[in-house]
Amino acid sequence: MIKEYLIRIKFILSKLITHFEHLPKKQKWIASISSVFLILMLILFIFWSIIGSSVGDGKQKYQFSIEAGDGSIKVTRELKKLNLIKSPSYFHFLLYIHGNTKKIKQGIYSLDNGMNAKKIMDIIVSGKVATVSVTIPEGYHNRQIADILLEKKFVSSKEEFLEVANSPEIIEKFKIPAKTTEGYLFPETYMFPLNYKPEKIVETMIERFFINLQQVEKAKNNTPDEIHQKVILASIIEREAKKDEDRPKMAGVFLKRLESKMPLESCATVQYLFDKPKKRLFKRDLETESPYNTYLHQGLPPGAISNPGLASLKAAYNPEKSDYLFFLVKPDGFHHFSTSLEDHINAKRKYIDKKYKKKKSIAK
Repeated sequence: MIKEYLIRIKFILSKLITHFEHLPKKQKWIASISSVFLILMLILFIFWSIIGSSVGDGKQKYQFSIEAGDGSIKVTRELKKLNLIKSPSYFHFLLYIHGNTKKIKQGIYSLDNGMNAKKIMDIIVSGKVATVSVTIPEGYHNRQIADILLEKKFVSSKEEFLEVANSPEIIEKFKIPAKTTEGYLFPETYMFPLNYKPEKIVETMIERFFINLQQVEKAKNNTPDEIHQKVILASIIEREAKKDEDRPKMAGVFLKRLESKMPLESCATVQYLFDKPKKRLFKRDLETESPYNTYLHQGLPPGAISNPGLASLKAAYNPEKSDYLFFLVKPDGFHHFSTSLEDHINAKRKYIDKKYKKKKSIAK
């Protein structure tokens, strides 16, 4: 790089000398002073370019952390310690002439030794911190979300996240009429900054829930209690449905059973009692005592059993009216709906019992 700059200076000097030969004596003197000044500026530019250039080839990568209250001097010193900049004095001067001395933002930034000083400065004053992609699937309950965040190292334990998700302060802030945020952590792919606090994660997900709820026309002007009842219903639909087309029809079945004083008998509410869903529920599972067990208790469970997506929320607010009282899933993922218990039992023999008998015969 230095060799290239020297060649450029030599070329400029030769052109200037050639040009001076044709000038009067007085003009030569003025031109000489101007040329010296120009060359000095060029040398200074070259010097700055060299000490402000990258230290390496970009192979050394760092998650550079800036804490609240860290000043430009400390940040500059840490950058030099990691060998990300060549000259602390130059870097601090760079911050000063760009008016960025007090604009460095807290956070964790992805830096590498292939970045020049200007690039590093732009990053740490931009606030564009390093982020981690977190995908929350539709229908996951809070315990499952805790597992994801534990794997992504946002929390040190499941209990830490669940304690935050049950925080009275957060519940009060968003006027959730429950003892937990279950049902309000909207399933989506998020880009969370590294080391993002669990409180911020929970609040971001709840805010996203209410933003999406605005797309449901019938939800507008609802009270928190009215919204909560729909969230509970949507959470059950989310865990039961496989296809979007079935969701409104399923919502109609549940509401019809509620009107008829029939228990909902939703397997999904029983599955909620276990950390991980079981492949198949048996009679002993259906007899597990819990207010969430809708085989034993009439009405909706006391709270949501999952965090529903937009399709299930829309279905809860726009149920399809019909005479159906039962449904079960078919091998193709769609549900068979029945108006009578007899039809439901026959469908069970056809789609479920036959399926498990076939599996047993293969195992033998």
